[in-house]
Amino acid sequence: MTQRNAMLFVFLSAVGWSTAGLFARKLHLDIATIVLWRGLFGAAGLFVLILVLEGSPGLRAFARLGRAGIAYSTCAGFGMLTFIGAIKSTSIAHVSIIYATVPFAAAGLGWLFLHERPSRVALIASTAALAGAVMMVGLSDDGQARGDLLAVGMVLTGAGMILIARANPGMPTLAAATVSAVWAPLACLPFATTTGIDAPTIGVLLCFGLVNTTVALALFILGSRHLPAVQTALISALETPMTPLWVWLVYTETPSPVTLLGGAVVMGAVLWYIWAAKDSPSPAR
Repeated sequence: MTQRNAMLFVFLSAVGWSTAGLFARKLHLDIATIVLWRGLFGAAGLFVLILVLEGSPGLRAFARLGRAGIAYSTCAGFGMLTFIGAIKSTSIAHVSIIYATVPFAAAGLGWLFLHERPSRVALIASTAALAGAVMMVGLSDDGQARGDLLAVGMVLTGAGMILIARANPGMPTLAAATVSAVWAPLACLPFATTTGIDAPTIGVLLCFGLVNTTVALALFILGSRHLPAVQTALISALETPMTPLWVWLVYTETPSPVTLLGGAVVMGAVLWYIWAAKDSPSPAR
């Protein structure tokens, strides 16, 4: 694959992930019902993805999950629950911008649990990102406390997944992600309802699971294999501004000036960190 095609694949994966707000605003269902259907459709797609990318030997990865794989699927499952809860409970802009602080949360947790000393670049960028998030959440009236808190839960589970994968490089992450897309929806089964479920709604839920989970992940896996990590991270960071952009264009959910300013600070910190970190020494263990 050429570098241009690899960059295109990663960019399209960011576009796929950024559609979450559109699907969430389209679906007038409770959180448990959305998690159930979106998750199971996504899990089916991930299962097919394993077969396409790895063939039947890829199925043996489920037997090699181990403690790390179980921990990863646990974090990913809780991330799915908090993700849907957040985008249904607060503004899409708040969710996107809060989630953009994941790299800094991962650096902090890496310092606590893996004894990785954060670089000066990480500390400066983390401080700036925290200031932007506080400005956005504390001074704007776009979001709601419950949804913002769930978005923070997304950050912690996302950072946990990064940490587990970093500490266990041989872990079958795709199989673990598939397991998470099964257990989290099934946990919502007792609370889900059939109210409002018709053929068009099933179609939206199917697209939500396949586009936002399976296709986006497949494009990311295929493209990121052929790009430097920094370049992959930079392109993937485009998901953050694109997510509220689509919702603004389709549903006119307009962020307040304070939210836009805080988001600009967070995104600036993320992009600067990604660029500067490529020249930084590796964290000490």
